[in-house]
Amino acid sequence: MKAGEEAFVLKVSELDIPTNLKQVLLQSGYDDLYPPQKDAINAGVLEGRNLVLASPTASGKTLIAELCVMKNLLTKGGKALYLTPLRALASEKYADFNKYSGLVKQDGETIKVAISTGEYDSADQWLSKYDVIFATNEKADSLLRHRARWIGDISTVVADEVHLLNESERGPTLEVVLTRLRHINPKIQFLALSATIRNAEEVAEWLGAVPVTTEWRPVPLREGVYCNGEIHFKDGSARAIREACGDHVLDIALDVVDSGGQVLIFSETRKASVEMAKKTSRVLKKTLSKQEERGLALLSKKIIETGEKTRLSEDLAEQVRYGAGFHHAGLATAHRRLVEDAFRNGRIKILSATPTLAAGVNLPARTVIISSYMRYEPGYGRYPISVLEYKQLCGRAGRPRYDKFGEAVLIAISGDEQDQLMENYVLAEPERLWSKLAVEKVLRPHVLATIATGYVHTENGLYEFFGKTFYAFQYDPKMIRTKIGDILAYLCKEGMTEFERERIHATEFGRKVSELYIDPVTAVIVRDGLRSRPKEITDLTFLHLVSHTPDMAPKLYPRRREADELELFAETRSIELMFRMPDMLVEQAEYEEFLAELKCSRVLLDWIDETSEDGILNRHKVEPGDLLRLVEMADWLLYASHELAELFGHKELLSEMGRLRLRIETGVKSELIPLVKLRGIGRVRARTLYNAGYKTISDMRKASVSELMKVPLIGSTLSKKIKEEVGGTISSEEWKMLKDGENVEEQRLLSEY
Repeated sequence: MKAGEEAFVLKVSELDIPTNLKQVLLQSGYDDLYPPQKDAINAGVLEGRNLVLASPTASGKTLIAELCVMKNLLTKGGKALYLTPLRALASEKYADFNKYSGLVKQDGETIKVAISTGEYDSADQWLSKYDVIFATNEKADSLLRHRARWIGDISTVVADEVHLLNESERGPTLEVVLTRLRHINPKIQFLALSATIRNAEEVAEWLGAVPVTTEWRPVPLREGVYCNGEIHFKDGSARAIREACGDHVLDIALDVVDSGGQVLIFSETRKASVEMAKKTSRVLKKTLSKQEERGLALLSKKIIETGEKTRLSEDLAEQVRYGAGFHHAGLATAHRRLVEDAFRNGRIKILSATPTLAAGVNLPARTVIISSYMRYEPGYGRYPISVLEYKQLCGRAGRPRYDKFGEAVLIAISGDEQDQLMENYVLAEPERLWSKLAVEKVLRPHVLATIATGYVHTENGLYEFFGKTFYAFQYDPKMIRTKIGDILAYLCKEGMTEFERERIHATEFGRKVSELYIDPVTAVIVRDGLRSRPKEITDLTFLHLVSHTPDMAPKLYPRRREADELELFAETRSIELMFRMPDMLVEQAEYEEFLAELKCSRVLLDWIDETSEDGILNRHKVEPGDLLRLVEMADWLLYASHELAELFGHKELLSEMGRLRLRIETGVKSELIPLVKLRGIGRVRARTLYNAGYKTISDMRKASVSELMKVPLIGSTLSKKIKEEVGGTISSEEWKMLKDGENVEEQRLLSEY
């Protein structure tokens, strides 16, 4: 149903919800409900109806989820599962819900909120003590594969950013999770939320839900296209922009900042976002007050002091000093958080970002400038973004409580391009959501998991289960049967499933693969690699093994000038490699993939050889954020390989694989492993301690606090913590010295604040 603009206002005080819930909402500043919220309540969401709510960013979708979840918990019991596509978004929503912690349920117990987004090989039984559980879609899938007992208590499911059903990589996981939860308990209440769903009625029909769609926003949005000194808006109005910088994007951004607004500039690439921030900082430098300069200088200093210093972090710190910044997936997580907080509190005036920001945390600005409507994907080249992505980017425009309107602006260089952009984006409807499940690569692990977890016991049962998916709802269910049949044949051939007459079940191998949350093809590569391993086994052997799997994605494809170096590396160390190098002339695609695997392996070798993040950036052009994701994936695949090695009886490899995993996790040489196990001691501090002669726990146990404090990067507080952890005595004189040092540090921080 379409949202209506009814005359009367619905107030929180008038809702049919428990009194203690009403009090928390009123104390949090909620009074009148927004029109989309009123429409959702009129649709019966508080009476248990399933709901698909498609309304713009900041129109109040999260409050509807909070109302529904909390009313169900306080009046009916059970548990709520809140699904998000990203860890950052899960953390943001978790923080929103924490205001309800402590509310008393009918059984006398208080509401408890938890978040779980990591470690896929666990049922997380500790979550059974919590009422509201936040998880990424992948984590929820993992929990379902482990048959966590508390899953049966779920009575409410919120699927945030449900438009990601349309995404080929991650959409199928969300689709299968929702299908499986409905299969387990058809009485679960589902709330699917998104800013943009063109075919909301179709998604709602699949979920047995009521659709509520609206374009209402608390801050009206003006979409337009800039060309020849003017922004031409959708409503026919126009605004002139003074051309002062010789850069159209920068001219618009400065015009907004001059009037007290903030700007998000979406750039096509990471490099473009950094370059735009550099340009912006040079111009903003002249506009800052002394007070702003002091605050930004402190923020710049904090960026430099957080994590390892790299060329990228130095660029960011320099630009932040003048009120500009950039944000992309290559930044270290801590630096992204600092930038986000600084933009929220108004210190950063103009932020240049890649589109990944639009799918993550809530970071609105008065004006969103889309500097390029093209995207580049390795292997595919440049192509125009979808209308759906454009609308998601536009959704960041307009800051509630700060702006009377938001602006989203595309850039055209000619009248013809202006007309094209107005027609193809500003005036266009977003694309329909289409299931991406029927791709063998993404379907394969879900078929195995459905069998391994015992959700189905026959081939017909398998077809029946996948017949309940969004794909089967949109297409003829018979279209997916052939793919499932091919996958079943593969799983049986590789020993992951077996038939006993009509019944099908997973073998021990199949169950382990499903629980490890890896692609069955990855498991086969690891199993076969461990069986036919080279005679000379080194760290490179195992790193090449995990880099060769499809789960090591995205691969680090080498630049042209790196290819010869990688080929030479493969030739000189071929005796250590798990797999042969393909012939470049005969197997070109395989050859390029092999070089990408080698690059991943070499980066990981440098990491465990204690090469700095800046050294890796300079040598391999791998940025800190990408390095972190590579390390996390290698860590997980090494764990999975260790589990499979144990399953198949390769006991002689377990110790070496376990040691390598510790080194990947910490980024150190073998001799530092005991030191990095200490709290607060990372790879850099561990090396400084080792070089200072403290090579073992025993060495530190014997050392005095004064001696430890002489080691670079080891201050009084950390020295105290080290001594408390490793044991040994601290004299009364040292205790006094430590206390005095803490007082001085506290005064310094207070003066800076």
